[in-house]
Amino acid sequence: MLIEIRDLETQFKTRNGIVRAVDRVSVDFDVGEFVSFVGESGCGKTTLAFSVIRLIPFPGRITAGQILFDGRDLTRISENEMRTIRGKEIGMVFQDPMTSLDPLEKIGDLMIETILTHKKLSKDEAKEIAGDMLEKVGLPRNRLEYYPHQLSGGQRQRVMIAMAIMLNPKLLIADEPTTALDVIIQEKIMNLLDELRNEGKAVMFITHDFALAAERSDRIAVMYAGWLMEYGDSMKLVNEPLHPYSKALIQSVPDLWVDREIKPIPGSPPDLSNPPEGCRFRPRCSFAKEVCRREPPEVNVDGRTVKCWLYGVKG
Repeated sequence: MLIEIRDLETQFKTRNGIVRAVDRVSVDFDVGEFVSFVGESGCGKTTLAFSVIRLIPFPGRITAGQILFDGRDLTRISENEMRTIRGKEIGMVFQDPMTSLDPLEKIGDLMIETILTHKKLSKDEAKEIAGDMLEKVGLPRNRLEYYPHQLSGGQRQRVMIAMAIMLNPKLLIADEPTTALDVIIQEKIMNLLDELRNEGKAVMFITHDFALAAERSDRIAVMYAGWLMEYGDSMKLVNEPLHPYSKALIQSVPDLWVDREIKPIPGSPPDLSNPPEGCRFRPRCSFAKEVCRREPPEVNVDGRTVKCWLYGVKG
């Protein structure tokens, strides 16, 4: 298994108390797999991704658990060791490419600098690789001479993908890479991620778009309020969701092929500095019962992980 996340906890110490943004999450996937993490804003998807690459913003920190990547526990290695893994073995496409690119540095200079940091090559060799990567993501080589503001949002996103894959990482983490892009550019980016999966890379895809996740993923992880609510085969999860939150998410997504009523999820996600008693989805759940005032167990149902009293022992 390429990556095994075991009982991971990532917390933020705030004025209002401890925020458990990722709370005892366990998930694993291998090379050649496309795994989507879905859920509402603030559910912990991005924090989980940043935990994997150890770039959690202050005052956040990993407080428990393991992140086993190719047999190494990323929570225990030094920062110097982690720097050699970022970019070279784990690539990251950040949500907002404009804030991730230096506005005063040409695209080519940034890409060449990144390559030379990890590989002993000449500047000309690095420039050749950078140009090849731009062509791979559908951009002409002359974009190496452009500054970020001279590119469209879709082009900047493709530059970020080129930078994330140019060192041939085993795992690519894509955090909302299609946000605010038109459907044509969105399709191109998703096709590119599919190609990377087919080349043997693992793709960790963070998204709000359940329909997009269902269309592309091998497996889907549904997160809510820092918890992993359901995880398993994407087709099984979409066609027969087990967790009430998974069902509610799917019912809130428009379906172009079926004439059905869209049902919004009532209420809002909880304040994680003061989460509700028991199941965190309980205040919004139409299936909630008295037993849901206790934390639900995490059980295996039909090959899927589900955190819900509907499937757990009610003793």
